[in-house]
Amino acid sequence: MRRNIFTSDHDQFRATARAFFERECAPYTEEWERDGKVSREAWRKAGQAGLLGWEAPEEYGGLGIKDYRYNSIVSEEMFGTGSVGIGLGIQNDIMASYLVGDLTTEEQKKRWLPGFTSGEIVTSIGMSEPAAGSDVAGIKTTAKRDGDHYVINGSKTFISNGLLSDLVMVAAKTDPAAGRKGISLIAVETTTPGFRRGRKLDKIGQWSADTAELFFDDVRVPVENLIGEENRGFYHLMHNLPAERLGIATYAIGMARRVFDLTVAYVQERKAFGQPIGTFQVNRHFLAEMQTKLDVAQVYLDQCLLAANAGELTAQEAAGLKWWITELQWEITDRCLQLHGGYGYMNEYEVARLWRDARVQRLYGGTTEIMKDLVGRGMGF
Repeated sequence: MRRNIFTSDHDQFRATARAFFERECAPYTEEWERDGKVSREAWRKAGQAGLLGWEAPEEYGGLGIKDYRYNSIVSEEMFGTGSVGIGLGIQNDIMASYLVGDLTTEEQKKRWLPGFTSGEIVTSIGMSEPAAGSDVAGIKTTAKRDGDHYVINGSKTFISNGLLSDLVMVAAKTDPAAGRKGISLIAVETTTPGFRRGRKLDKIGQWSADTAELFFDDVRVPVENLIGEENRGFYHLMHNLPAERLGIATYAIGMARRVFDLTVAYVQERKAFGQPIGTFQVNRHFLAEMQTKLDVAQVYLDQCLLAANAGELTAQEAAGLKWWITELQWEITDRCLQLHGGYGYMNEYEVARLWRDARVQRLYGGTTEIMKDLVGRGMGF
């Protein structure tokens, strides 16, 4: 499909991203899936290739460019090459919004951003808890002020990059009696005493994307690690969630296009009753529907990318984008597995992995049901 939102600079960046994923990631798919995590070396090579933290100022290793089209390119090329697991989206789509902008001090930027852009510092966000997923205001983790430190106690679960992360941005109650108005964001270096990682979670899919439990037992963190304002963490999270949901949507369409392309190739080769199965009218219609829906969704996504660049993407628009495209991703992935027949159910076929990996997209970053509710509220209901 014709797209007119990219410049020659984007094209050069795309070539760099594709070369990186083809060389440093795709060949290790089976190994990373088996290990349940990617290698630290891949993170460092991503930094060397300029695929991390390009929003950061040049003095910290970035390019000083905030442009969500670059984020979309990374997602498209990662899935287009069949790569798995490397959580660049956590770093670029989520954490950059907190560490690069106005929420961090110059001292914090000097401390964290060079490693952030080089791949030496892998980051994660500690928001979800065993009893608080989409309901951020319901978190139980506390951070009590004790002189020049916060003392953090609690636990987090479903944390992407949880096993590899060096720096975790923790959402904690600094004023437990104030509800959502008492949440703060505090960065915790994972070498801090009292911090420990729990088990690597056994997920249905996305096996190579490490996901873990994190525990905080009297973790003493200097007050200089506060990100943004004390007791304003909930508002910081809500302000940055549209960018996260935009990132999930770019992942969704990248994965959907990958499974669709694999299926088009498959139905041209696979024969039944003496002819390629793609030539049967029912299958040809399925393929036509999927291609058209993907093209329409791409236009929708591209407009949201441009709106985000202009600072105009609303929370309601991002919520609608996230639920619509992730639901479409699941529809297409499930249909493509069906077109593979019994082979689609075999793990040796990439379509089986993509089917497993797709399911969580409708859950994290806010479930489809929560997204629909946000859209409805934005309509005044």
